[in-house]
Amino acid sequence: MSVNTVAYKEIIDQFLLTDTTLVAVSKTKPNEDILALYELGQRDFGENYVQELVDKAAALPKDIRWHFIGHLQSNKVKYIAPFVHLIHGVDSLKLLREINKQAAKCNRVVPCLLQIYIAKEESKFGLDESELAEIMEEATSLTNISIQGFMGMASFTDNPEIIQTEFSYLHLLFQKHKAWIETNSSSTPILSMGMSGDYSIAIEQGSTLVRIGSLLFGARNYAK
Repeated sequence: MSVNTVAYKEIIDQFLLTDTTLVAVSKTKPNEDILALYELGQRDFGENYVQELVDKAAALPKDIRWHFIGHLQSNKVKYIAPFVHLIHGVDSLKLLREINKQAAKCNRVVPCLLQIYIAKEESKFGLDESELAEIMEEATSLTNISIQGFMGMASFTDNPEIIQTEFSYLHLLFQKHKAWIETNSSSTPILSMGMSGDYSIAIEQGSTLVRIGSLLFGARNYAK
């Protein structure tokens, strides 16, 4: 087991003070590592791969809240729609429509976050402001999804000023549309930004949900 329980407890103590939700990013990690954090009280876990998420959800305690945090393909939505707690990266109208369609088949309303493009990197996904306006307009007619808020990923850089600027922009956009989110989701709006390397900056800039993996579980193991 490679879970850093000391780091976990320190992060949880910090997040309690700032009312921030921790999603433990457990992708590629074995079930026993997830259970180690579960025994400490962690219930929100994030996965990037649909099949891995499906397998873990079947094998692990049913009160775990599973977050899909990867780039979701439309043809994979049907596998997670019956149980997923929150889909983080909705970056197109096509994907949102498919989530709504599959959620209806399961008689569920699936919570979603809209992914906003804030980084200066071609490899990052997300909506620009015009695409955001379009997707928000149609979302009000989709009865089996609930837009809970926004998420964004900062540039992969060691320059904290760049990260701060990108997070600040997303926070301003979030504040601009916060009333719409509250009205359409009937829940507390979520601003998801920040990971292991930049979560402190994210919290300073208003993040309410942070995804942390390597600080808790160590380096990822892709040789499965």
